[in-house]
Amino acid sequence: MSRRVVRQSKFRHVFGQPVKADQMYEDIRVSKVTWDSSFCAVNPKFLAIIVESGGGGAFIVLPLAKTGRVDKNHPLVTGHTAPVLDIDWCPHNDNVIASASEDTTVMVWQVPDYVPVRNITEPVVTLEGHSKRVGIISWHPTARNVLLSAGCDNLVILWNVGTGEMLLALEDMHTDLIYNVGWNRNGSLLVTTCKDKKVRVIDPRKQQIVAERFAPHEGLRPVRAIFTREGHIFTTGFTRMSQRELGLWDPKNFEDPIALQEMDTSNGVLLPFYDPDSSIVYLCGKGDSSIRYFEITDEAPYVHYLNTYSSKEPQRGMGFMPKRGLDVSKCEIARFFKLHERKCEPIVMTVPRKSDLFQDDLYPDTPGPEPALEADEWLSGKDAEPILISLRDGYVPVKNRELKVVKKNILDNKPPPGSRRRQSTCDSDFSQPALEEVLEEIRALKETVQAQEKRISDLENKLCQFANGTD
Repeated sequence: MSRRVVRQSKFRHVFGQPVKADQMYEDIRVSKVTWDSSFCAVNPKFLAIIVESGGGGAFIVLPLAKTGRVDKNHPLVTGHTAPVLDIDWCPHNDNVIASASEDTTVMVWQVPDYVPVRNITEPVVTLEGHSKRVGIISWHPTARNVLLSAGCDNLVILWNVGTGEMLLALEDMHTDLIYNVGWNRNGSLLVTTCKDKKVRVIDPRKQQIVAERFAPHEGLRPVRAIFTREGHIFTTGFTRMSQRELGLWDPKNFEDPIALQEMDTSNGVLLPFYDPDSSIVYLCGKGDSSIRYFEITDEAPYVHYLNTYSSKEPQRGMGFMPKRGLDVSKCEIARFFKLHERKCEPIVMTVPRKSDLFQDDLYPDTPGPEPALEADEWLSGKDAEPILISLRDGYVPVKNRELKVVKKNILDNKPPPGSRRRQSTCDSDFSQPALEEVLEEIRALKETVQAQEKRISDLENKLCQFANGTD
């Protein structure tokens, strides 16, 4: 009698578990906009969620430790004039987040370490270049201040956030709505999916399509694609019979899939979340109440089903914590932030281990917060792998670092519209010395405010130290 040989894998027994009720984030009016983005972005310091807001678009930013019921007057980030469709934290600065909106703009925000008293309404920089709504944003994985945006004008734009400049515009590559865009590990290539049913691999600096595949999944519904660590492409889509399907492809030989597996019949587009350290891909469908996860290896059948985390409530969106934000002492290998209608529920994925020691086989060195390149180095053709850090002693987030935007365009220094007209009426009221007194007072007040904000930040950090000391 032949015995079935069970595949060896340290991730075979990974299981998901929701946190206790008091560790959830309650009373959040999650956005009801119809758009297939995750509506949630998270890093080791903050949780950001796109929320409902009257007249314009907004998202809420909560310190990760601020669990429980969210005050209905909690400040929001409100600068867009139409709904926010996508948000993404900068991988190299935990206090900087970008937002894309139906108002055709992308805005980049600096979030303070303390909870502000009022709404944050002034972005550090506004990026204008799209002619229709912007539904996708994604930071470059290794180059400082490089941000990608994709709009419903079928245009992909790369920006230097540090100068507010457009670096590259990828025009005439997509003939229809772009569904998603993903970077490879060192940010030298992009993969995109599009309503024209093509998956494209693009070299953005050469503005060239390196490889493309028509209809990797035969169904009409949206396809998603991401790069794996090895440079393969993992896709989710639908069969002609509306079965959900996943695929693994080698862009050097795009015709034949490495793997193609049917899954189930459901309408929700599957959002893939990939952890390159463990080669596990987690699939979350909007409207589903489960997370399926698979391990990608170099032995057949290449995409191995591990397990499904199931719950009763459907998910409206999902956030995925970067590796450096996980609790290594509990063998946590992923943490999701599941959006319900009125709350956000963290879900922890754990590898069961008996030992309390650091499990170095579960935690290889992982990308840290330092960029490997400057924006102009990357643009000139340089590539660099992410700068890795060890998680052996856990990761401690760094203090707030200010994002400085240095505008190069001389036109940005022009007087605001209408200022010439006002000047003539004001000249009689203000003599030069009086004007200087006012400016001096404004300067002094600004310095006072900054000093007070720094004092608040210092006191809150002390408070955190006390709290950590009592844990």
